[in-house]
Amino acid sequence: MKNVQKNLLIFSLVLLTSLLLVACNSDSSSGDANGKKSKDKDERFKLSLMLNLHTPEIPQDRLEKLLEEKTNTDLDIQWVPDGTYDERVNSAFASGTLPHAFLVKAGQFVQFKEAVRDGQFWEIGPYLDEFENLSKLREGTLNNSMIDGKLYSLYMGRPLSRDGIIYRKDWADKLGINTPKTTVEFYEMLKAFTENDPDGNGKDDTIGLTVREGLGSFNVIASWHGVPNRWGEKEGELLPDFMFPEYIDTLNYFRDLHSNGYMNHDAPVTSKQDQQALLKNGSAGTYIGSMQDVYGMYNDAVALNPDIVFDVHNYVEGPHGEYGVRSIPGYGSLIMFPKSGIESEAELKKVIKFFDYLMSTEGANTLIWGVEGEHYEIVDGHAKVLDQDKFDTEIKPYTPLEIGEPLTNGRYEAFYDYEPATKSNELYIDNDKYVIEDPTVTLDSDTYNKNAGTLDQIIEDATIQYILGNIDETGFKDSIEKWKNAGGNDVIKEYNES
Repeated sequence: MKNVQKNLLIFSLVLLTSLLLVACNSDSSSGDANGKKSKDKDERFKLSLMLNLHTPEIPQDRLEKLLEEKTNTDLDIQWVPDGTYDERVNSAFASGTLPHAFLVKAGQFVQFKEAVRDGQFWEIGPYLDEFENLSKLREGTLNNSMIDGKLYSLYMGRPLSRDGIIYRKDWADKLGINTPKTTVEFYEMLKAFTENDPDGNGKDDTIGLTVREGLGSFNVIASWHGVPNRWGEKEGELLPDFMFPEYIDTLNYFRDLHSNGYMNHDAPVTSKQDQQALLKNGSAGTYIGSMQDVYGMYNDAVALNPDIVFDVHNYVEGPHGEYGVRSIPGYGSLIMFPKSGIESEAELKKVIKFFDYLMSTEGANTLIWGVEGEHYEIVDGHAKVLDQDKFDTEIKPYTPLEIGEPLTNGRYEAFYDYEPATKSNELYIDNDKYVIEDPTVTLDSDTYNKNAGTLDQIIEDATIQYILGNIDETGFKDSIEKWKNAGGNDVIKEYNES
């Protein structure tokens, strides 16, 4: 009997040991090596995105894999060519097939306001404080992207203003001209660049300013003169910029430039490419626009003239003794979160967590620059691309996903081996102190939304005709009345009631 009990005890111990070993092996297989990977894979969040593609081909997935690893997600990115992106977004919205998150361009954002009010998008403002990085987003830009005082999007930051001048410093030095600090000094520089043979070839073949179609250059000079940014307040009422006397002052300033030949006569039909060519080939001495354009233009210009010297500048005071420059709302595009793609608050937070990583310093540098030592290196505290072709195919297409801006996400700025290009980034920051904001960014006008093209064209045409000398101030005021009768009066009313 004792032997039987002893054998049973031994058998029980062996059985218990075997069960424990099996259990341990099972835990090991699910907690280590293949098992841990299997468990992690089950926990990975499948995140779908829609982005616009600015490159000819869909990017290689090197960066995508890095982001998946860092965020424990499986990414499903729908790449849509930029030229057809708005149409694809509208189609997906109409069919209820939008992904978890999608990019919406600033110009298209207004189209979704009614859908937001109908409850078709997630409000994300209340969640931002829960995320360390997203809580650092710039307050002013967040306010500019709100709808009825609530936040439904994450912004992809842009400098508030890139506007300034690029000019031939070698011409200015030769003629003894200092960097212009006022509109009078700027005018005199354009005059000298036209009349005083700055290239020294003895020919009358130069002009002061190169301008292209549209009102881009005009609007920059208008901001120097104190013209509001699209709309401004006068006697307690919001009115469009062209109803301010400073707009007429700018018209006269520009008409003098044109009539004296200090700018290209065919500006209204000049493309951006041709506008830049006039500066690069030595025909013109000054260009108004994004100061960062200096980098590409110099690289082309120096091939034609190894002695060419450019510089950039932003601060030009108007007749009122102040400097101002138009600002954008602080974003180039936005990320929105449709309820058709995100079913619950818990799922929403998982999506937001992914974007919180993108706004971390590590995430932002990975997204914008790739892997240090493989895609870029650090030079003087800036990121320098190592292999442009590799960077263009593996990293560059993802840049529209950037959340925030270097000021808030802490990523590296680009390294340039050309001093004016580095200076232009510094002047972007300087412009922040002088920006003129558009007060209608968060306001609504149904009439303007429906008729913006027609209304804007009336004023653009009148502005150009005035500059060309084809109409006078009375003719311009007639165009304002035409604008009012075409819906402008309703726009004024709606913005002021909004």
